Order: sequence, then structure tokens, then C-alpha cells
Amino acid sequence: MPPELDYDAELRREQGYVDTLYAKLDSERVQTQRRLDETLQLTGGTPQARAERDAATTLHSDRLAQLGSVEQGLCFGRLDFVPGSDEEIAYIGRLGLFDEDDEYRPLLIDWRAPVARPFYLATAASPDGVRRRRHLRSLSRRVTGFDDEILDLTAADQGQDLGLAGEAALLAALERRRTGEMGDIVATIQAEQDRIIRAPLGGVLVVQGAPGTGKTAVALHRAAYLLYTHRQQLTTRGVLVVGPNSTFLRYIGQVLPSLGETGVLLATIGQLWPGLDADGVDSPEAAEVKGRLVMADVLAQAVRDRQRVPDPVLEISHEREILKLDRKTCTQARTRARRSRRPHNLARRLFVSDLLDALTRQAARALGEDLLDAQDVQDIRAELTASPAVAAAVQELWPKLTPAGLLDDLFADREHLDRAAGELLSEADRKHLESGRDAKWTPADVPLLDELAELLGTDDTEEQADLARRDRVERAYAEGVLHILEQDEEIQDEEILRVSDVLDAELFAERQQARSELTAAQRAAQDRTWTFGHVIVDEAQELSAMDWRLLMRRTPNRSMTLVGDVAQTGTAGGARTWDEVLSPYVADRWRLEELTVNYRTPAEIMTVAAGVLAELDVDLTAPASVRETGVPPWGRFVSSLAELPALVRAELSTVDGGTVAVLVPSARLAEVAELLGEHERLSVLTVDRAKGLEFDAVVLVSPDEIVAGSPRGLNDLYVALTRATQRLGVIRTGPPVAALRGLG
Repeated sequence: MPPELDYDAELRREQGYVDTLYAKLDSERVQTQRRLDETLQLTGGTPQARAERDAATTLHSDRLAQLGSVEQGLCFGRLDFVPGSDEEIAYIGRLGLFDEDDEYRPLLIDWRAPVARPFYLATAASPDGVRRRRHLRSLSRRVTGFDDEILDLTAADQGQDLGLAGEAALLAALERRRTGEMGDIVATIQAEQDRIIRAPLGGVLVVQGAPGTGKTAVALHRAAYLLYTHRQQLTTRGVLVVGPNSTFLRYIGQVLPSLGETGVLLATIGQLWPGLDADGVDSPEAAEVKGRLVMADVLAQAVRDRQRVPDPVLEISHEREILKLDRKTCTQARTRARRSRRPHNLARRLFVSDLLDALTRQAARALGEDLLDAQDVQDIRAELTASPAVAAAVQELWPKLTPAGLLDDLFADREHLDRAAGELLSEADRKHLESGRDAKWTPADVPLLDELAELLGTDDTEEQADLARRDRVERAYAEGVLHILEQDEEIQDEEILRVSDVLDAELFAERQQARSELTAAQRAAQDRTWTFGHVIVDEAQELSAMDWRLLMRRTPNRSMTLVGDVAQTGTAGGARTWDEVLSPYVADRWRLEELTVNYRTPAEIMTVAAGVLAELDVDLTAPASVRETGVPPWGRFVSSLAELPALVRAELSTVDGGTVAVLVPSARLAEVAELLGEHERLSVLTVDRAKGLEFDAVVLVSPDEIVAGSPRGLNDLYVALTRATQRLGVIRTGPPVAALRGLG
């Protein structure tokens, strides 16, 4: 530091200001809690007043959640502008704080606000009015240090040679030990990342990036930015973030809350069916077949297969008479129902109505229709409608179906599968669906359930009638209670209000029901038909064609951010190109952004991974790593995995409190997990489960088996090599892999 800048004095000054910010944060928490308590005490009023009360409750609750989630690293930066600017100093942090006693003067600028953007974009060549950018380092509420960048080349103190201070802050964050949870990058967002984070809301944005380029962090910070910029629109419809597996979701779970956003729904494809967390396991072959687009036609045919006609006649016993449904009558009813283009369960009403008409005419003729009036005919129809025999016949011809029941039957009954598949699936495909079935629902089943839900629809006539009956009962109960209360009142003064003056039966009944305090994200998790304001997909290259059909239903406005890397595609049904994935839905109306800098993987490890990338596609270029560690990756051949525990213990001791992952072929997962036992800093994972995660050190076991174990084995190997932030070791139990020739 130059002599004119007293570092310790500056540090104390910054601590004083940060203390002021935390005092303001605490004060606002208390005030917001008080307002929330006062709002919850309000009762009665007009429907408008009740709506305003509920809106205020939501507003105060959301603000409390924000204020409580930004405790760590509340303020992380400061901008000093050149003299004459509208602002002289601006402090940048996780959310905005204002001085209510001084015309709402900003005390802390939200990192997403336009005025904060120079903190991420300003350079010495293009300072954007910034003279100095300061990065604050803190632990809890204590400022532990700062780094300065002087951007105004005419400033007297520009000779400080602190041009790399911003990079130093970035590298310090990258060198930090991993804890098993992803941290935010709000204090170290780089220019190419900022451009993507602040891209416009509408349309489909594809973010292509190699391992370590910060795709996931960019996607999550983009969610936070969009919620800040389009708050009203997106809090109403919600934002959905889709991840590859539950391990990944746990890993990223704290990022958005740390940015002050708690209303985003995080889910895997297997969790997008309400009430279901599909964690069963398909064979790779079965998952690939289930993910094909042709499965939509198979399911449509499976539904049509349940819309049957008798061959030749179906007899129904009714009050000593035998009524008959012939093939022609049922075929005509089926044709009419199908032509309505309604989903199966809704079209069933038309089919049933036509059959009841035919049966009513038969029963009337048997009784002598000339002797019957219109009411008699209606009574006959009502009797037939209530007849168990008629209901059984209708269920046989056009059953009421559920997605889960139909899909389970389809995979469990070969005859059903054969009729539905026809020429659409080969014999091998059908065997994969039969033999690859887990006892539980799998992630690949969820898009099929969703497809069937669209094909079947929901006939909620009985549910709506039941709801109406319950509403009538609740209103009658409320009226009775109010009547009793008024009878008990001994009111002599006419000016004293009665209960009925301030509380009517409708409002009283409403209060007996549980009022929903759910956020849009929570409501969306319970509603299969919910459509989101924006959908973000991480590891998007792994999704199957049926996965994409499901997601496109969730976002009819096609407002999406898709994050991935086609070089890392590991599933057989995953993307080869983005155009292949998106053209059926948006044609060429999507835009591509690329991340080119590798922040995670050291240059030494990336050199090895680049050899695998070249084997995948000679036109693919490895991203440039921003750092070196001086630690080359190591390789070793072992004759027995009994040597593995000692090697892993050595890695655990070397990273000194950091995390270690042992990545193994699927066939060796149980064996290696048993050998290594449990350790809080150790994870034993298959490559697909490690996708999107990062660890201080990685030990890769049996790379030859990883390559051989998948149709895209080299892609899996590339993913495995790029999970480490510090150290990489490769343990070979079989023949060498040519793509790893760069490994020492």
C-alpha cells in the first residue's frame, strides 16, 4: 500500500460503515416483524380489505425472509466514482438498504441494480466513471480485509499496481476449500457472466460452457436477477430451476437464499409430478427407450386401446330384462367421443351418454314406450345411470383411467405393450421396458406420466359436486353459529354492534378453513398444470425428448435459460446439438451465449481433460483456465482395489479439511463404498451423480470401465476429470485409456 493510504485506518472506517449497515438490517427486521404482527391482528372488513391484508402479509413475510437470509457477506464491495459524478461512493451488497430519515438515501445498493453494474464490468480501459473498486472481505459481521483496483488512469494513486486485485479476490474465492455446498459468486462475477445474468427475460437463452466456467452459478444468479427486475411478474407465476439429481439440488440449495431469494422451486425431472419423488433406477437401455419421442405415440395408442367395443354384443342384466350393447352402437358412440378431441376421461362423458341413450330406449321399448311419458323415461335413465351392472359394462368399454394405473399396466402386461407399441418399438425395445423396470417410479417415468395426464384429462365432476356440498354444509354451520351468538347477546343499547354487523356467514366460514400462505413456488409444486414465468435448466444436454415435452408444457411463453455443454452429454438420449433439441418448439428463435473461461479446473488438470476432449471432437476447444496449482495430476496402476483406502486417506490429509470425491464405474459403486466406509469429507459417486458438483480433490477409479460402461463413455470420462478444483488422481485397474495419454 502507498504511504498515503493507511490500511488499518481504512479497515476501521469500513468496519464502522458495515456496523451501520447491520444496525439498519436489524432495525428493519424488527420493524417488518412488527408490521407483520399488526397485519395478522386485523380481522373483518370488506373483501377488498381482506385482499389488501393478505397482500400485506405476503409482502412483510417475503421481506423478513430476505432480511434473514443475507446475514453473511451483507456488504462485499464499494465503488468510488470520479469527482463530479452524481454519486461519489456506493456500497454494493446482497440487497438494498435505505435511510428512511434522509429521503431514502441508499445505504447499500443491491448487486442487481443498474448502478451496481460497474462493480462487475468497469475496467481501466473502460472505467464507466469509476475511480476505485474495492472488494471487502468479511467473516460474519467483521470486515477482515479489502483489495483495491484503481481504474482511473489519471488518479494520483494509480501507481499502486493493483490491477490484479480484482483477480486476486476471484482467485482467493477459487482457492477456498469446498464445504459440500455451493457458494454464491455475487462478489466475483466476471464480465462474460454478468452479460448472461442480466440478459432479457423473454425467449430461450442457451448458455453453452465447458466444465468449470460457472454455468450453474450464472444460472442461479440469473434467477435472482430476474426476480429482482421482474418481481411482480415472476413472483406471481414463479421460477423453476431444474437440476440433474437430488444430490445436485442439495449442493446448490443455499445459493438463492444467500442472495435473498427464497421463492424459487428447485426440482429434478423426477420431482415434477406432484407428491412423487421418483428415485427408482432404470437400466440405461430402458431409460433411453422411455425418453424417445416415439413414446408419445405409444402412450396415445395405449389410451385408444382402452376405448373398446364389444364383439359382437355385450349383455347387461337390468330388472329381469337383458339389455344389449351391439358393436355398431358402441362404435358410433366411440367415434363421436373421439371426434370431440377431448382427453379420454372427459370424452368418456359423451360415450357414456350415448350408451345410456341406447339402453334407455331399449328398456322403454320393453316396458311399452307408448305408455310412458317423458318423466318415466327420465326415471329409467336415472336407474340405468345408478345401475352397478351398467357401470361395470361402461368401465369395460371405456374405463376411467389414471396415468399411474395405465403406465403400470403398460409395462407389466406384455399384451397391452404389444398392442400399444405396434410397429413403433422393436422387440428389443419392449424387452428393455419389461426387464429394466424398477419397483419404484423412475425419473424417466415422470414425463410419461405427464404425457398420460394430458391424454387422459381429469373428470372432476364428482369432486366438484362434493366440494359444493361441503361448502353448503360449512355455510349452514356458520349461519347456525352466528344465530346462536346473537341469541346469547343481551343487548340493551341499540348502538352496540351485533356479531352479524361485523361478521357474515361467508366470512366466518372462510375463517374456519386453512388459509393458504404458500408461495407461488410451493403452490406450483402441488399443481401439475402450473405454468412458470421462467424456467432454468442445468445440465440441459442430458434431457431426453420426453423430458423436453414436459418442460415445454410448464413454460408456454417459452421464457427459459438452458445451461449445459454438449461435450458432457452422458445419456444415450441426450442432446448432440442445441438446434436438434429446440427446433421442434421454437424453430431458430433461440439465442446462444458461451462461457469461455474455466474458473474451477486448474491448468494442470485441464491439460489431461483436453486430451479426452480432442478424442470426442477435434473441433472442440478446452476452456482457458485462470490459474495453476503447481500440482500435476497423478496416475497409478493397482492390482487390487485393496490399495485404494490408503491412497484416498492420503488425499484427505493433503487437502486439509477440503472435500474428496472417489468417482467409480456403476458396477463398482457398492464395492468401493464398502472399502472406504463413511467419512464426512468423502463422497463415493458414479459419474452421473457427480455432474454439476465440484470437490477439492478427485480420485478416479477404473477409467477403462467408465469408458466401456456407456455409449458415451468418453463424455463421462471428461466430466469425471473436470470435477476437481485442486488435485486429481487416476487409479487404473485394467488396460490404459488412450485418451489419458497426457496423464503422468
